[in-house]
Amino acid sequence: MTARHEEIADELRRAIDREEYTVGSRLPSESELAAHYGVSRGTVRQAVAALTAEGLIGSRQGARRVVLAGRPNQSFEELRSFAQWARAMGREATGRVVTQEYRLAGHEDAVRLQLAVGVPVLHVLRVRGLDGEPVLLERTVYADWISPAVEAIEPGCASVTQRLYDDTGLVFAYGEHVIDAVAAGALDAELLGVRRTSPLLRVRRVTTTREGRPVEWSDDRYRPDAVSFSVHNSIGNNPLARKTAE
Repeated sequence: MTARHEEIADELRRAIDREEYTVGSRLPSESELAAHYGVSRGTVRQAVAALTAEGLIGSRQGARRVVLAGRPNQSFEELRSFAQWARAMGREATGRVVTQEYRLAGHEDAVRLQLAVGVPVLHVLRVRGLDGEPVLLERTVYADWISPAVEAIEPGCASVTQRLYDDTGLVFAYGEHVIDAVAAGALDAELLGVRRTSPLLRVRRVTTTREGRPVEWSDDRYRPDAVSFSVHNSIGNNPLARKTAE
């Protein structure tokens, strides 16, 4: 069950996203928020601390907290998990496995996953959607040591990240993301419902455990009319954020 301070943090994120609190404006005081949500000031303080850690709001000592960013910045875990991101926006994440098969690791697999060439690795192609509308293709290659756990997950699972954590305790701790644009091929166009050669936003990523052990590498392709990325800069925090396209 979600803790109350997490629910309040999510509600405040959505309010900022809807520009109920605009950049530069002040949030209500802790006592006002506590009265609004029917909770203690300590619970509100926990919710506000989460938004401060994300770089979404800030304050000087003795001053009311000020909105610093107009969209919720996301932790790496949220960026990694499409389902978590969708849920934070009040949307339903959907997923469908198109193909799933073992292949022998090629040179690129071996380099990215730190494996020997020829080791069997699991290749999965998924279509991800928001409220049933396809917006993302995930082409993911899983390292041999985690492949059996991924293979056991049902094809329609909304969050593979959460299922792997529940089943194995695996935490995706670190990631490298490279973002560029590519033209949709025939399969991409068919699965995303766009014209062939339409531009797609591509995110290539490698994720690892806390110990630095590679878990997966992926080529993710988004419809640019549905999703965009932004970077909110501050002196101590430079988070990459995923958001719906304007």
